[in-house]
Amino acid sequence: MDCVFCQLISEDAVEWIARGPSACAFAPLDPIAPGHTLVVPIEHATDIFDATPPVLADTMTLVRQVADAMRSTLGAEGVNILHASGPGSEQSVPHLHFHVIPRWSDDNFSTWPTSRSQHKVTGEPVRHLAAAFPRTSPRR
Repeated sequence: MDCVFCQLISEDAVEWIARGPSACAFAPLDPIAPGHTLVVPIEHATDIFDATPPVLADTMTLVRQVADAMRSTLGAEGVNILHASGPGSEQSVPHLHFHVIPRWSDDNFSTWPTSRSQHKVTGEPVRHLAAAFPRTSPRR
């Protein structure tokens, strides 16, 4: 088995937080905050582009449940949900996963980028994106 997350799940070799029929949550090996959690689909999907809509929906439902638990059990004031998909995104493990990181106003760190992309797109990026979706509501 080449996928480290698939191996950890199949060998039951993680500190489980939640385990459902299609998604699971466990503690990462090197958490960046108390309660930092990884949420992954049990079925292998390389990234968001590879996941089926039902698997992605189940995984995101568990992300929300973990976030709610962080507020209710850890007293987190908020959460950051971090994800990377694809070669240009700095994805570290080729298995779809979401980092759910509890946050407090006094935690003294930032998960926000400190710089801007230098990549240029020809034309207007927002218009290119909007063109990919049919118009279902009136324009403003």
